[in-house]
Amino acid sequence: MAFDGSFGDEHKLIAVIGDEDTVTGLLLAGIGCTLDDQKNFMVVDAKTKRTDIEETFTNFVNRHDIGLLLINQSIADDIRHVMLASGAIGTGAELSTSSEGPKTHVTVLEIPSKESPYDPAKDPT
Repeated sequence: MAFDGSFGDEHKLIAVIGDEDTVTGLLLAGIGCTLDDQKNFMVVDAKTKRTDIEETFTNFVNRHDIGLLLINQSIADDIRHVMLASGAIGTGAELSTSSEGPKTHVTVLEIPSKESPYDPAKDPT
């Protein structure tokens, strides 16, 4: 049986933090979702403040409706300290239990961009 993108009765979204080309391509592929003024994507350019990227990353990894976060490796390098502090980098999707029942953790996947090819030496795992 193929995985249907859900955890129990709850479907999970794919989120993306990336340059304009990366985000546009993924939105055209159908990952875009805006619910209650919350988007699952962020376009980063030269004018984007690092604090805004850090805030968006933290928001995405703490949202219960996101299961996978795609981030350009060059952007991940800029906020690596936040990624490490959040515990989002590690073994991938894990399962833990709390008083609210099972909780999934967001899997973070670093991807190349058009301007910056993927560098395996910078891979944190």
